[in-house]
Amino acid sequence: MNLKESLKGKFSQKEIDHMPRAFDIIGNIAIIEISSSLKKKEKIIAQTLLNNNKGVKTVLNKSSRFKGRLRTRKLRFIAGIKTKETEYRENGCVFRFNVETSYFSPRLSSDRLEIAKKVKKGENVLVMFSGVSPYPIVIAKNSKAKEVYAIELNRTASKYALKNIELNKLQNVNIIQGDVRKKIPELKKKKIIFDRIIMARPQLKDSFLEDAKKVSKQGTIIHFHDFLSEEEMPHVAIEKIKKVFNAKILGWKKIGDIGVRRYRIRVDFRVL
Repeated sequence: MNLKESLKGKFSQKEIDHMPRAFDIIGNIAIIEISSSLKKKEKIIAQTLLNNNKGVKTVLNKSSRFKGRLRTRKLRFIAGIKTKETEYRENGCVFRFNVETSYFSPRLSSDRLEIAKKVKKGENVLVMFSGVSPYPIVIAKNSKAKEVYAIELNRTASKYALKNIELNKLQNVNIIQGDVRKKIPELKKKKIIFDRIIMARPQLKDSFLEDAKKVSKQGTIIHFHDFLSEEEMPHVAIEKIKKVFNAKILGWKKIGDIGVRRYRIRVDFRVL
């Protein structure tokens, strides 16, 4: 039984209509967005959610969306065990992190595995804006990559990334804490060039394609994410790519909905 059905008889139809259509479950934490009109009944909603989902131990209310360079958000505790740290499993990997101070999207699970399966034996892989390192770890665990480098600005996320490498018993994932713009030149100076680059953070002021170009070579494959409307797909992303790279577009696909007729897409291309 879903949340709305469970609350019929306890809530008016108007209140049911104001209920959120969906919520995220990350490990044993459920994150829901309850409107201010239902604040007085949020404990009932949260307890019902706990009763309906035996694996959920904590319910948090989404007070803000991800924002800022560090991609953090405000989450308010409502019910269950009072914590914001969770342990999440996907694709044969385990991740521990704080859902408020570190960006993480379980909705990208299939994209992570799909990219991992494309990685060939012996590749050097770079993940830009890597967070708690879900892409690097899924790639390292599910491919025969030689080395995987992960660059992340958020210090807290980087600390969790180091812990997650230990939890997954990996030796070939290298966490680099800092600004992509400063760390890419350091990699280039060390003559570290990549066979594959993952750019899974869309909607920045800059595409960061120029930075990726500095550590790519002929034959490098880049997975570039963007947020676009139906009318913009995929030509706007391809135009961004072709302003920077002489590239062969290998394909593109929708990764998920982000709003009304707006989508996250991924364009895969090879540097010529």
